[in-house]
Order: sequence, then structure tokens, then C-alpha cells
Amino acid sequence: MTTFEWILLINAITAFILVFLEEKRPRKAVAWLLLMFLLPIGGIVLFIIFGQNLRKTKRASRKSARDRKYVHDLIEAHRIDYLTALSSLEKVGMESHDDMVQLLVNNGNSFLTHDNEAEVFSDGKEFFDALFRAIEAAREHVHVQYYIIRNDKLGRSFLDLLRRKRAEGVEVRLLVDGMGTRLPPRCYRSLHDAGVEVEMFFPPLVRMMPFLNHRINFRNHRKIVVIDGRIGFVGGYNVGDEYLGKVRRWGYWRDAALRLEGMAAMALQLRFILDWNEASKDKMDVEERYFPKEAPRRGKVPVQIVSSGPDTPWAPIKLSYLKMIHEAEESVYIQSPYFVPDESVRDALTMAALAGIDVRIMIPDKPDHPFVHWVSLSYLCELLPSGVKGYMYGSGFIHAKTAVVDGRIVSIGSANWDVRSFELNFETNAVLYSKELAGVQKDAFLDDLSRCCEVTVEGCEGRSLLVRFRMFISRLFSAIL
Repeated sequence: MTTFEWILLINAITAFILVFLEEKRPRKAVAWLLLMFLLPIGGIVLFIIFGQNLRKTKRASRKSARDRKYVHDLIEAHRIDYLTALSSLEKVGMESHDDMVQLLVNNGNSFLTHDNEAEVFSDGKEFFDALFRAIEAAREHVHVQYYIIRNDKLGRSFLDLLRRKRAEGVEVRLLVDGMGTRLPPRCYRSLHDAGVEVEMFFPPLVRMMPFLNHRINFRNHRKIVVIDGRIGFVGGYNVGDEYLGKVRRWGYWRDAALRLEGMAAMALQLRFILDWNEASKDKMDVEERYFPKEAPRRGKVPVQIVSSGPDTPWAPIKLSYLKMIHEAEESVYIQSPYFVPDESVRDALTMAALAGIDVRIMIPDKPDHPFVHWVSLSYLCELLPSGVKGYMYGSGFIHAKTAVVDGRIVSIGSANWDVRSFELNFETNAVLYSKELAGVQKDAFLDDLSRCCEVTVEGCEGRSLLVRFRMFISRLFSAIL
């Protein structure tokens, strides 16, 4: 056989395997087949790197089973009463959302916590000031999980703080993603020398070369910090100067995060332990010192910590977004730097807009990934005729991943409104059933509109051929982003 015939044969075999693996997602299979047709060799290489389906591996099944056991152990240890938690919704006028609570309990083991104090952050300086103060006050342990920690001024200050707390006798663990965080070896050595326990989630084949990673698709995108099992932080901020708005390329960095105190902090603690045990040989257990029963519980905000990833069968975060849209009676306000919704999400947004719901979606005007930006714009233009309103944030870069419905329910976390966050990455959001906190986020969204330009049907139809071509090509391969 000639070289060309061998290429065709290998391409055909790979295509057969692809169709078999993606029988439930034909659109994704078609996108891969098209890429293999256009790039016979390159398409195969890209499929090997990006086309793995972690959901179908035994490792994912085992992790899912372990996660369920740990959640059960925590519930038993603290006698979390599901009916009592549900009754808390009545106290805050949220009893109509008990079916959403049930959905997330059944789908993602996201037990409802009802004794929380919560604070919303949308400014980087305010967020990191609060985070550093909370870590400074730690007395027992600090557990940190980030997708990105930069080797810049903020990143080095953050790592210095962790080393300093360890020197004070505080137990410190740091979990970073093997592709997102690219610290030099000396940083890891200094952390180890200081006694900080450091682990890497799905590390690259060579630590100095994070791009040599056979799991490019399955990244731990979560951003979680837990202090003494009492205070938790979750949201969209990573650790780096750009998140303070100090990188000229981006300007002001608009993001969103939460400080939680109460049982929700313990739910974040559990999430950290589950991910730590996946990455480390030094396993952690549900010990009382990590889940203090005597922790003060003065708050009244019901919260569910919702996590999803390739180890969860029914995409809990995506379904939480869908459920929020379907429950809307007045408004749905969404912010996301990447907006690549699948058909179910597009249909839900379209139905809501056609039913007279005020649906507004905000994306950045300044893209950090041009390919994803054109896809986002394409999907936004598609939704406009149904009555959805689209906006591009122009005062810096918007990185917030938020959804607020009727000024009653708000979701803030790490998950973008795209296929990668829905299916491929490990993500964590907090869903708050609170008119006060949802009102804060709604007001922030409306305030951000003054810094946006509206995307109109006329503007979409009047775009140049070059822009239309970019949008078309990006949309064509959006299923395999």
C-alpha cells in the first residue's frame, strides 16, 4: 500500500472509532469527521489529543462512586436533615424552587445548606483583600484550589502568604491544575521546603512543559479556598495581576465571586477533599477537624454547591442553568466570557424570550480567545430574533460566570456557558436562593449595561464577509472546542 492509502485506511478506522464513541453526540462526531477529511493526518492527531471521552472510563466511574460515599459520610456525620433544609426555603419565600433543589440533590449530590452568610464580590481588589484577610486569620488549616496561579506580583504574594501561614503551624494544602498553572520549579520547591503540601491535578508528562498533557480537555477549572472549615470562597477569580486589572492588555477585570460562611463552606471543603484525593497519594478523610460541628451558623441564606465534570453523568451545572431558565417569570440575566451553548440551552433561552421573559446575555467585547469570541458572537446573533438581548462589555474584560433569575435565584462560580464547562472541565458553582443576594447581582448586571454596547439584529446582518466567514468557521467546529 502507498503512504496515501495507509493514511486513508487509518483515517477510516479512526472515523469508525469516533462514530462509535460519540453515538450520543452526533453533531460532535460530524465536526470531527469534517476535520479529519480536511486534515487527514492533523485531524487524527487532534482527535487523539482532544477527542478522549473521560465520561466512559472506569476511572471516572470509580471517582463518581467515591464521591457519593464521601457525601453520604458527611451527611451522616452532621445529621443534615433534608426536610429541615427544604423548610428553610419557605422562610425566605423560595418554596416554589424545591424541585430545583431536588434536581441538584439527585443529580450532583448537592445537598441544600440553609444557615449561610454570603457576600458577593465583583471587584478584584475587594475580593483579594477579603481573601487575604481570611487566610491571615486562619488558625487550623487552609485549603486552596485554583486553575491558574501566576508567577507575578499577586501570585508571589499569595504563595508567600501560604508559606507564612504554614510557618505559624497552620496546615496548608495547595491543589493546582496541571495545565492552567505554570509556576517555575523553584516555586514548588520553596512551597515544599516550607511544609506546604502541593498537588497537581492531571499533571503534564513533563512539568516544565504543561502543553505536553494527554488530558488537554479535562481540566480542573474550579476556584475554591476553604479556611478552618468555616469560611469558603468560590467564583471566577484565579490568582494573577490581570484579575486586579493591572495588565494593560485587559484593563479593568470584571469578575464575580462569593465569600460563604456556614454549612456551604463545608460543602466546598468536601469538594476540595474529593479533588485532592484524586490527585494525591496522601488521602484525606471526612474528619471532624475539617468539618467543625461547633462552627457558628448565624446566616439564613440557602445555598447549594453544585459541581460537575466528566465524572458526573448528567451535567449538573448545565441542568441547573436550564432549570433556572425554565423557572423564570420575569427576567434571566447571564454573564459569561465564553458563550457556546448547546441546542438545549439555546432552545431554553429562545422559549423564555418568546414567552415574554426579559433575557439578556453579556459577553466581552475584548476577546482573550478570538476563535471562541467569534463563536459566542455567532450564537448571540442567532438568539436575537427571538427577543433575546445581547451586549458586549467594553470597559475592560468581563470574566464573570453568573446567572440571575427574577432577582430571586443567583448562580456564581467557575462554569462558563459553553460546552467545555458543561461536559469537559471540572467546575463548581454556588446557587443561592436569596432575594437580597440575587438583587445584588441583578443590580450589578444592570450597572454593567452602561459599559456595554448592544448587539443588534441589524448589526449582525450588516457584518462584513470576513467577519461572517470567521463566525461560520468558528461555529462549524464549536462542538469540539
